[in-house]
Amino acid sequence: MRIFLAGASGVIGRRVTTSLIAQGHQVIGATRRASHVLARLGAEVSVVDVYDRAALAAAVAAARPDVVMHQLTDLSDGNRAANARVREEGTRNLVDAALAAGVRRVVAQSIAWTYEPGTQPATEDVPLDLESDADRIGTVQAVHTLEETVQQAPEWVVLRYGLFYGPETWYAPGALMAQQAAAGRLPATADVTSFVHVDDAAAAAVVAMEWPNGFVNICDDDPAPGHDWTPAFCEAVGAPRPSRSDAPRTPWARGADNGHARKELGWTPRWTSWREGFAELG
Repeated sequence: MRIFLAGASGVIGRRVTTSLIAQGHQVIGATRRASHVLARLGAEVSVVDVYDRAALAAAVAAARPDVVMHQLTDLSDGNRAANARVREEGTRNLVDAALAAGVRRVVAQSIAWTYEPGTQPATEDVPLDLESDADRIGTVQAVHTLEETVQQAPEWVVLRYGLFYGPETWYAPGALMAQQAAAGRLPATADVTSFVHVDDAAAAAVVAMEWPNGFVNICDDDPAPGHDWTPAFCEAVGAPRPSRSDAPRTPWARGADNGHARKELGWTPRWTSWREGFAELG
């Protein structure tokens, strides 16, 4: 198949590109600037700005893809507004370009921590937290817009990823969260997080090209409170033991349940728990 991969030069995109090419697919890697890395991986490189609607439509049409895959993010400086813009405007432009080119299937990256409050890890049928507070609502609304837009394709899969960790992510030695931990700014709290190793996230995107329409939580089997995972992360990256907060859990910080992916779609993460994954970070 021919896959137009938006965000191909990113942490997930490069891994997806490598896997797809190894399986004999043709990847047209869309990126804002020329990428020698993608070319070396064997991808066709399409230099295009996702915010340029006309140029993006032309690029997708020229690629003649069977699948459009959305792995776009804008997190280089932690700017949530920039990432929200990608999810809203970037997704709109990409899906419109796909539809105009007659592409039937779109696979898109979303996140698994925008569910409404609850006491158990969220399954895919739990609504998004559209009544959230001011600090969080921008992220939730952008995710909602992304997911509503992707559903306009005849065939679609939305991957609701857990929190990425592993090489080239924020949760890796020397990276952003390791720096926060080293500075004593990563307390262990009661909030529950679901993680996914970056390699497992990429592997899920590849097999999702064959999945039926729907939302899928892509995370490991071990949602856990910060009281458990934060000390393990600090140890893995050589940071001091974190301080402990005994404040109640934030109601929406509930983690996500990967049972649908495992039981109905046959996806199994290589790293079934962050406990093993963190141990390999060093």
